[in-house]
Amino acid sequence: MDIIMWSLVMTSTLLFAIIFFTKIKSAILPSYDSSPLPLGTLGWPFIGETIEFISCALSHRPESFMDKRRRMYGKVFKSHIFGSATIISTDAEVSRIILQSDGKTFVPSYPKSLTELMGKSSILLISGSLQRRIHGLMGSFFKSQSLKAQITYDMHKYLLESTAKWSEDYPVYIQDETKNISFQVLVKALIGLDPGYQMDLLKKQFQEFIGGLMSLPINLPGSQLYRSLQAKKKMVKMIHRIIQEKRSSNPVVPKDAADVLISDTSEQLTDDLIAENLIDLMIPGEDSVPVLMTLTIRYLSDCPSALQQLTEENLKLKRLKEKLGQTLSWSDYLSLPFTQTVITETLRMGNVIIGVMRKATKDVQIKGHCIPKGWCVLTYFRSVHLDDDLYDFPYQFNPWRWQDKEMNICNFTPFGGGQRLCPGLDLARLETSIFLHHFVTQFRWVAEDDSIINFPTVRMKRGMPIWVKRRRDF
Repeated sequence: MDIIMWSLVMTSTLLFAIIFFTKIKSAILPSYDSSPLPLGTLGWPFIGETIEFISCALSHRPESFMDKRRRMYGKVFKSHIFGSATIISTDAEVSRIILQSDGKTFVPSYPKSLTELMGKSSILLISGSLQRRIHGLMGSFFKSQSLKAQITYDMHKYLLESTAKWSEDYPVYIQDETKNISFQVLVKALIGLDPGYQMDLLKKQFQEFIGGLMSLPINLPGSQLYRSLQAKKKMVKMIHRIIQEKRSSNPVVPKDAADVLISDTSEQLTDDLIAENLIDLMIPGEDSVPVLMTLTIRYLSDCPSALQQLTEENLKLKRLKEKLGQTLSWSDYLSLPFTQTVITETLRMGNVIIGVMRKATKDVQIKGHCIPKGWCVLTYFRSVHLDDDLYDFPYQFNPWRWQDKEMNICNFTPFGGGQRLCPGLDLARLETSIFLHHFVTQFRWVAEDDSIINFPTVRMKRGMPIWVKRRRDF
């Protein structure tokens, strides 16, 4: 679930930190034992190194903040950003240990505005047995063959509906198109809602809710946070009605995530908790999954050889299935080897989630580094994924680097790790595989100039406009 949280924390803390990090408690550093801290500097009084961190994050090389300090202090160093004394890890092994640690050593640490908006019972914030329970239920459901079959059917249906409206006379904005498709698919998987009036209403309220994640933590009438909280209340009310309908119908076989949570016998899973967590789980449909799809098109547009090989692989499968008179199953999409290397390389280079944040609940020693109780920890994935000690020519889009190579879970963590590993990682790959298959077998395209923005969330500046032409060669 860390996949969701990074985009949330960065959007909220950007403005929050600049205005409020002069609070005295932010300047008082937590106590720690006599063990040596990692090298580094805490920067200016009160503001620390936040301004330089944000300045680098807004550049085309956001990891430059880390690179400079890695050269001076090593791959693990101390800093002071967003109002907190922080240990930053760009060391793959140290980050793995932190991610794999139990919930008693490191806990999620996010700004007050986020906890208020997400709710204290959100799976993104809670720890312990309740978090493991919800995460386990969702993880099992998201891996089920029945859900993958449904996702495959829905993706195919919504893709055909969307692409049928594309014109060769106007640019298609891939980022917007993928957001619309992905959100519909995910909401159907979560609460069983089909496109229509209720879906449109939910999406409208959800976008208002999302707006609060990039606002100042001021909960007063008229403020963005206030409007976002009101929008969330309306969504909770809508999902409550859906939950009540499901309880009265008493489904034997769970068809969506709501059914799975409702069927749990634990008294801990109240209707409020279920509703709020289902809303939280909608975030990837609006953010990380569409961005992953969009970035694959961006990188393929700049790499004709990769595009050609991926297209040939998908056309071959399409022709085979048509010859046999069969439709593609979810396993067909995931069995395309080069398509999977393209997705993997996009995850490595794109870094939709560039890291996760934790807070130490006690003094911790990792590889000779002391992480004091009360200090924040930022495990920065982007620096690991672009480390030239681990990857040859790391800034070059090269899907072939993954051929006949097993993924090292220490060096490659686009979905986080440990007990908070994103439970939807297989679905993200499946949705992207289906999108790529239908896109490259139906269209040729020319991309307009666009650039990647990496802060506060990863996205294309102009929405990735392309000009399409329908294929006639299959």
